[in-house]
Amino acid sequence: MTSSLLRYCPDLYNYQRRETRPVQVGKVQIGGGAPVVVQSMLTSDTRDAEACVKEALGLAEAGCQIVRVTAQTRLIAENLQHIRDGLRKAGCDVPLVADIHFKPDAAMEAVKWVEKVRVNPGNYADKKKFAVKEYTDDEYAAEVAYMEEQFVPLVKESIRLGRAMRIGTNHGSLSDRIMNRHGDTPLGMVESALEFARIARAQGYHNFLFSMKASNPKVMIEAYRLLVAKLDECSKSELQRQWELENDECRMTNDEPDTLYGFPSSFVIRHSSLLWNYPIHLGVTEAGDGEDGRIKSAIGIGSLLADGIGDTVRVSLTEDAIFEIPVAQQLVKPYNEGLPAHFERIQSAPAVSYDPFDYVRRESQVLTINGVKTGGHETVPVFTTREKWDAVAHKIDKLGDYKPEVVIEDSGVIEIDPRDDAAIASLYDSAEARLVTIKDGLKLPVIAAYRLLAAKLQPRHPILLKDTLQAAGRDDFTENLLVAATNIGSLLCDGIGDAVIVNGEDAPGQALRISYNILQAAGVRIFKTDYVACPSCGRTLFNLQTTTQKIRAATGHLKGVRIAVMGCIVNGPG
Repeated sequence: MTSSLLRYCPDLYNYQRRETRPVQVGKVQIGGGAPVVVQSMLTSDTRDAEACVKEALGLAEAGCQIVRVTAQTRLIAENLQHIRDGLRKAGCDVPLVADIHFKPDAAMEAVKWVEKVRVNPGNYADKKKFAVKEYTDDEYAAEVAYMEEQFVPLVKESIRLGRAMRIGTNHGSLSDRIMNRHGDTPLGMVESALEFARIARAQGYHNFLFSMKASNPKVMIEAYRLLVAKLDECSKSELQRQWELENDECRMTNDEPDTLYGFPSSFVIRHSSLLWNYPIHLGVTEAGDGEDGRIKSAIGIGSLLADGIGDTVRVSLTEDAIFEIPVAQQLVKPYNEGLPAHFERIQSAPAVSYDPFDYVRRESQVLTINGVKTGGHETVPVFTTREKWDAVAHKIDKLGDYKPEVVIEDSGVIEIDPRDDAAIASLYDSAEARLVTIKDGLKLPVIAAYRLLAAKLQPRHPILLKDTLQAAGRDDFTENLLVAATNIGSLLCDGIGDAVIVNGEDAPGQALRISYNILQAAGVRIFKTDYVACPSCGRTLFNLQTTTQKIRAATGHLKGVRIAVMGCIVNGPG
């Protein structure tokens, strides 16, 4: 992939929210500058209208702004009318979304009753046979034509009724056609969605948004970044064609004082309908439950929000849906309340040191600190403060896999301001590699600050990641966990970081547990069983929460093994 030519974010050091066209879902606007919207999904059986209404009312009261419900068949989709009517009679106008897989006829029924339909491009019309086949161009085109034949009626009906749509790709349910041409990759995920988007646009339909969900945060982050980069490329191509129609001299206009996508702003505004600036729905699918589910979600969702990507979020937990809402609210809160504006801007920054579309761990020399190796390809160790070490020293043997490994005060770490070129230069003159981190008290966003440090620092120096640069002052454990997971996890997923320390959580044992669980979720240090568990929905015919707990109890000793607990066949049996 020529990722060096792709851009998904205008500034990787200073927050700037991605501009999108608005998509209207009932009374709720997604994108177009609106606050990031929180949504969830019912776990009740869609055939039980009373249970669905009760659950949806509880979600709405908790702050859920959009509610999704599965519709497996046309007959089940008919019951969406009764769910909608029950909510409206209760005075609740929360928009409903029908979740569709495998059944175009279910979508055609659902669109009558709900404000939005979610389609999965991997299984909407394609039949999954897990066939290995070399497609000719004609065979590939024939399957796309069949897909178009199945999809266009829904698009036309959505236009007629004023409905919205989400084209939602799942990493676990790509079609045979996509798998054979693009592989089980982020590129395959993106191309799968773009096929559907091209069909929608050809019908003059634009009231839709995208999602790129995966259970692996690294895959999820890369897929969303690639999607946004590809959407920008599509916008530029459309504008270029229009420019050529209107101008004798066809040229990009980077020299213009006021440009968008490389063209005069006035030209782009005049032809804004050509843009592929659709909103983005964020989520890590099958994140699991408890701290692990929250950490995985924060790494994926939080990383993208920090780069200005994301207009609505759903946190998928293997718990009652109502517990997803406060997690999602905390993830979007800083951006809806304008927190990034309080940070100092980073000026004249160099290009980042990593490829945002291809994970490679940053190169560095191996150091041995108090008997613990860090840097190079060594395991990422967990640091702690002297105060926290002393607090757990009497029970350190009982901490199991969550032991502290290095005391930061004894590590000889160099703390610098990454904007201080003199401090950076002094490290160039150092005869030996040194462990480096960022000094506390800087009014810089953590992710951007460490990106800057990695870009300026010689590769030989390993980097210690902190979750915060400020005095935390937070008593909320979940907030501390989400902040740490977002900041440290995002950097680890880009290959930055050779050691970690969590300072935002005061409780020593909890800070250590957060540290290790972030390393596991980011895939850089596997020390326990990894569970991929779906959040359940109306498709699930058993109690997925209790089943997951039983499986965890029986398999928790299998370190390094990944176990999937799935409620249905949408993303493959677990």
